[in-house]
Amino acid sequence: MTSTRAAATPENPTERAAPAPGRMEPARLAVLAERAALPVSWIVLIVVYRPGSTGPRNTTTRGVAMGARRRRSDSAGRPPLYSPGRPVARREQRQQFWSAIARGVSSEDAAGEAGVSAAVGVRWFREGGGMPTVTQAPLSGRYLSFAEREEIAILRARGCGVREIARSLGRSASTISRELRRNAATRSGGCEYRATTAQWHADRRAKRPKVAKLVAKDQLRGYVQERLAGKVERPDGSAVAGPQVRWIGRRHGRRADRRWGRAWSPEQIAHRLPLDFPDDDAMRISHEAIYQALYVQGRGALRRELTACLRTGRALRVPRARSRARGKRFVTEEILISERPAEAEDRAVPGHWEGDLILGLGSSAIGTLVERSTRFVILMHLPPMDDRGPRIKNGPALAGHGAEAVRDAIAAAVTTLPEQLRRSLTWDQGSEMSQHAQLRIDTGLTVYFCDPHSPWQRGTNENTNGLLRQYFPKGTDLARHTAEDLAAVAAALNSRPRKTLGWKTPGEALDEYLRSCQQASVATTD
Repeated sequence: MTSTRAAATPENPTERAAPAPGRMEPARLAVLAERAALPVSWIVLIVVYRPGSTGPRNTTTRGVAMGARRRRSDSAGRPPLYSPGRPVARREQRQQFWSAIARGVSSEDAAGEAGVSAAVGVRWFREGGGMPTVTQAPLSGRYLSFAEREEIAILRARGCGVREIARSLGRSASTISRELRRNAATRSGGCEYRATTAQWHADRRAKRPKVAKLVAKDQLRGYVQERLAGKVERPDGSAVAGPQVRWIGRRHGRRADRRWGRAWSPEQIAHRLPLDFPDDDAMRISHEAIYQALYVQGRGALRRELTACLRTGRALRVPRARSRARGKRFVTEEILISERPAEAEDRAVPGHWEGDLILGLGSSAIGTLVERSTRFVILMHLPPMDDRGPRIKNGPALAGHGAEAVRDAIAAAVTTLPEQLRRSLTWDQGSEMSQHAQLRIDTGLTVYFCDPHSPWQRGTNENTNGLLRQYFPKGTDLARHTAEDLAAVAAALNSRPRKTLGWKTPGEALDEYLRSCQQASVATTD
């Protein structure tokens, strides 16, 4: 059967061609859906064919029936959501991850503590720019925890009602009812309750993203970008392009060109704004907000590649605890300089030494030992290896100042001294002292290590190295000097009068101490 309507004619211009049977105009469908407060897809068109004697036999009568296809998931009261596509980490897991990062743990180990894979931990660290993306404040008891949601799921699977679940958890029945409705899993069209899905909906709803100030204020963003990455200009005002450096998403390599720019620090920018705009309170921002705009992905304020204009050039921020823990693995707390005896600190008793290496051209080096009380100097010859074959991984250093070579040189120099002059040795945390345990066994010398990047803790040795640079300037080949040459230079320093010794020479001060020790031993024997 077919149905027709009168076509538009000059006599009846308002008549339109009728749609096909069983169809309704989109405008009519939209009106009906709006009146019923339902989606258009829920409007079911019913076509009734009623033959008539006065008109066409197959005239149609249209009507609608609403609500026949309503799904259970509609009770959640939210539009369809895209699935996360993978198990989503909970807030507690992210808090555990960033708490471990704050202790100086690596991203992989922190991910293990949080119960996620190492790849997820690395991604979290990089997306956050090395900065926590969640607060460490504990969740308020006002909100349901993941453990409570698991209990709700178990009780719901047993067929317990809303009030029974509320009594079991000590919560209000309205809280449980709202939880079951708002955070249910609706992907399959049903309304099942699963704890992981409910936690994901709760975390998603708890987010309160705010527009960053650098995004909303164009003038402020332009000011910050100009001070960070503005062109370097000549005195005449012309710009200098500088080296062309490609952004690779990580820190610049050693001995490589870096991007040129005005390179103001975020702190300088933040404190300069009140001077340049004293009457404009909108032109204010903290240095921490600038750092977050640079490092945290998703802020959308400053381009990530502008981190190359910072002094360090870091693409990621380094947690403070991790930077403090950059010491060598062979250094433990028991052998740090803080554990050194008081007699070494106040220089009351000779026999406590400080050591270091002075480096020259081509990785050449000379070892230096200085006695803290008398300033007596011993120079160690560290020639490069004669047969420089192919480099072996974890093998001896070919330059001659590896761990084995330094250990043997110190042992050879110290074992010639009397036992009362072999009390302790203080060194920096260089890898050349990684075999300090064996050195202690061979010589009986207790080795202590300075804190990282703290050369002032070996002030006597640093001062002596400055004196030695008169004989061994920087940038020269130190390997050309023989052991006899080093002995001659050491003798020259040990025979030079020192103000701190009352104008005695280090050699005289050491000889005086040894004679006093010998006389004391003779008196004790008598």
